[in-house]
Amino acid sequence: MTQKTYQRIVLASRPQGSPVAPTHFRLEQATVPTVQPGQVLVRNHYLSLDPYMRGRMEDMKSYAAPQPVGETMVGGTVGIVEASQHPGFKPGDAVVGYLGWAEYGLSDGKMLNKVDTTHVPLSAYLGPVGMPGVTAWYGLRRICEPKPGETVLVSAASGAVGSVVGQLAKSIGCRAVGIAGGPEKCAYVRGELGFDACIDHREHTDLKSMGQALKAAAPDGIDCLFENVGGVGFDAALARMNAFGRVALCGLIAGYEGGDIALQNVRALLVNRLKLQGFIVAEHLDAWPAALAELGAGVASGRIKYRESIAQGLAAAPEAFIGMLHGKNFGKQLVKLT
Repeated sequence: MTQKTYQRIVLASRPQGSPVAPTHFRLEQATVPTVQPGQVLVRNHYLSLDPYMRGRMEDMKSYAAPQPVGETMVGGTVGIVEASQHPGFKPGDAVVGYLGWAEYGLSDGKMLNKVDTTHVPLSAYLGPVGMPGVTAWYGLRRICEPKPGETVLVSAASGAVGSVVGQLAKSIGCRAVGIAGGPEKCAYVRGELGFDACIDHREHTDLKSMGQALKAAAPDGIDCLFENVGGVGFDAALARMNAFGRVALCGLIAGYEGGDIALQNVRALLVNRLKLQGFIVAEHLDAWPAALAELGAGVASGRIKYRESIAQGLAAAPEAFIGMLHGKNFGKQLVKLT
């Protein structure tokens, strides 16, 4: 009897600088595993591609262990249980987990959660009602703690995290200002997402120009900064922060390919008595139930809007991932596996 096989992508070698699809990723065939007692076999329907994966490809000290060479690339997934010998799951259950860049995944049930697709699409559990959405919720609510009338600045505002940050900020009466790449993304941020202003970072590539743009978009200064990128936008924003402003440092995608991220306006941290806190949302599981409840209700009702960029088939994942690192995606980057 022929054994059933599936595709997976492994890390072939560690990149120096920008990853290259044929060099650093390898598409393999593997045998679909037999389900043992206590295990769940999931047919993955969507794979999430996220900036943190680039950091995991490096062999260096970080908040998580490096991605092992020759092993399935790490990544969030949603799918349907195909077979189960676990009391908590049955065939047909929709689940979200971290089963990696693969068409199938075997789980012991840990870090695998059932989801309801009655009012929320399955793919949204990798975006606004998943890790990116909870990241936005936690950084804004628990670190920035904005008050009505304050100004919230969000970098990568059209992305999976930034888009939710701005909408949550508006829901509590804040002025939301975004930074995004290109006129199409800025139009989306202002029009569909409801931000008050959006700055195109492609038009403002130095500190002076970005500073002037921030002054125009945030005339009363910046009270809360949700930082996803680093670089010129972050540096210029520090100089525009109000006294006792708060910075939620979520990502530094500008440096994910090994480059330095220099800051000239470091003294603003002291002069304006700023609070700057980096965070990893997986370390704050106590916040997830409240966040997911609010985010799920927001998506189900249409109050929280989102957009997806979807690559077709697992083989397309490396190029989609590299494109995301360079801002080619629009909204949440996913790979459709079925």
